[in-house]
Amino acid sequence: MSSILFSILAIYIFIVLGFVAKMSFKERIDEKTITIISVYFLQVFLTFWGLLIRPVDVTLLFAPSIYLFIIILVLFISAFVAKRLFKDKKEYSIAIIAAVIGNTGNLGIPLNIAIFGEESIPYTTVINLMNVIIVYTVGVYYYSRGTFNIKSSLINILKLPFLWAAAFALALSAYGYRPSEEVMSALMMGAYASIVMQLFLFGMYLYGTKISEISKKLTLWVMSVKFIALPALTFLILYFIELDSMIKGIVFIELLVPLAIANVNFASLYDCKPKIVTALVFISSIIFLGAIYVGIRLLEYL
Repeated sequence: MSSILFSILAIYIFIVLGFVAKMSFKERIDEKTITIISVYFLQVFLTFWGLLIRPVDVTLLFAPSIYLFIIILVLFISAFVAKRLFKDKKEYSIAIIAAVIGNTGNLGIPLNIAIFGEESIPYTTVINLMNVIIVYTVGVYYYSRGTFNIKSSLINILKLPFLWAAAFALALSAYGYRPSEEVMSALMMGAYASIVMQLFLFGMYLYGTKISEISKKLTLWVMSVKFIALPALTFLILYFIELDSMIKGIVFIELLVPLAIANVNFASLYDCKPKIVTALVFISSIIFLGAIYVGIRLLEYL
């Protein structure tokens, strides 16, 4: 237990370094440039490495399917309850979508490696792909308050190179391709570079976050959904499913991770109170430090 927690704290070192770097150099470091390098280049290595590290089988589809089912269920419940709590349309949108868009990539992948080892990578990779689809469809819809063109949203998904990399890697694996040790070493170098850069970028985004103007009711709602309702529902569903305990644990951790930076990106793009959303991401990242301790304890019962 202590070794896992130490590994998690080690992950946060890179987040702190990103925060300190942005605080020290401010505008001399551009988050957008780092994002482009990470998303369009390094994450391709991570995707290939994650999906070629073991042969593809049907169990690989279980994790994202369960993940999607739980997300949809929580979305329906949130939409029904939040409508009675939030009259402001923008706050209503944030209340519905923010908690379900988790940091499955930047934090979820390295976190599961720390807990379950490299065997978790194929599962976290496909869960992250599912999360990206949710972000670019449901996420965009709510943050734009229903004004965004669905066709354009789907086109944006198709522009992401790691989606095509995943399709190609899955095809290679299904065909029986097994990369040599040299190829896997090269892919691993790019994959870990991607993970470190994602954590570093996360810390940079957290710099400058302010929580002074945030609605207490909205904060309480989003954090309650994120760290109470969503984990409780996930645990209940996974407890009654016959599935490998590691896969259950991966799904549970991926649904426990704090709010994703993607929330900030789309809130800013569609002027849906981006400062408040940024503050929510920051608060969830702090609460997660305590929540993950409880989450790891609960893995024993799955």
